[in-house]
Amino acid sequence: MTEITPFLWFDSGAKEAAELYVSLFEDSHIVSESVANDGTTLVVEFSLSGRLFRAMNAGPQFPQTEAVSFMITADTQDEIDRYWDALTANGGEESMCGWLKDPWGVNWQVTPSFLMDMMKNTDRDKAARVNEAMLRMRKIILADLEAAAAG
Repeated sequence: MTEITPFLWFDSGAKEAAELYVSLFEDSHIVSESVANDGTTLVVEFSLSGRLFRAMNAGPQFPQTEAVSFMITADTQDEIDRYWDALTANGGEESMCGWLKDPWGVNWQVTPSFLMDMMKNTDRDKAARVNEAMLRMRKIILADLEAAAAG
């Protein structure tokens, strides 16, 4: 079977980013690290919830963009808050609709697990209210989505 592994290019801080990421998700750990002669990390391999990732410190030529993001699905407001707070701390940036940029410029979406089902609801008015509520949010607030769904 062919394996596909996300490979992230960092200016610097790949190991620090990987350490944060593995601290947030169950079944996650640093797998390996290649180190340059000067002792700096070149490539770090890590597993997030059982999925393999690689990250490389390679300089500023290719910064992260919003064109690629990682979606985290969460079931509770506490989970949303935990991911959001950890990824926006220390220089991360909030965006709209549950999107954020972590301190290294990697883009994430912190999304309630039921949001897509709510937005695909056959009751088009309910779906539109949920979508409109979500569009006004930075961090997703479940109670506000539920209120929008209820009308």
